[in-house]
Amino acid sequence: MTRTRIKICGITSPDDAKLAIEAGADALGLVFYEPSPRFVSTEQAKEICKVVPAFVSVVGLCVDKDKSEVDALVKQLPIDLLQFHGDESPSFCEQFDRPYIKAIRMRPELDVSEQIERYNRARSILLDAYRKGIPGGTGEQFNWKLIPEQHRSKIILAGGLKPENIQNAIQTVQPYAVDVSGGVECSPGVKDRQKVLEFVKRVAIANA
Repeated sequence: MTRTRIKICGITSPDDAKLAIEAGADALGLVFYEPSPRFVSTEQAKEICKVVPAFVSVVGLCVDKDKSEVDALVKQLPIDLLQFHGDESPSFCEQFDRPYIKAIRMRPELDVSEQIERYNRARSILLDAYRKGIPGGTGEQFNWKLIPEQHRSKIILAGGLKPENIQNAIQTVQPYAVDVSGGVECSPGVKDRQKVLEFVKRVAIANA
């Protein structure tokens, strides 16, 4: 099995960024969605980005922002990837000078293959749990059987992941990457050192 990449999302401080990096995260997610308890301002994000070394990606998460707002983020911050979590069209996602990830919430009636083809210029597709009115970060797990076999090795798996279920998730789905936020926190927006370390350790065990 190839190594499963790890994105730790909802980073809100330089200390949590350092923790995630030291644990072995491949990417850090910064949330630019004001209603989220993990929201960071541009100024907070600048301080976080200062501690991120080479070869760790900074991912900027947006939800139905105006083009001007996304342009401002890209201009002011060293964002490597944009992650769109709303109802953004492919043409909207493709107009910025950054590669992007498109998050898709797993409604039972959703045609996953159709959505993956629709966003075929995305660097990757992230699959997350669906709850009406909440664009992500629900802490809920969806039915992994809904993911078509032919796409599993290319997707980023999110939704309710935590140290207790990550090995099973990787062994069942065999995704390209996993995305965790609330599952490694002691409170919303504050990462728990032991949970982060345990999560990364169990990903490594699943890959062995």
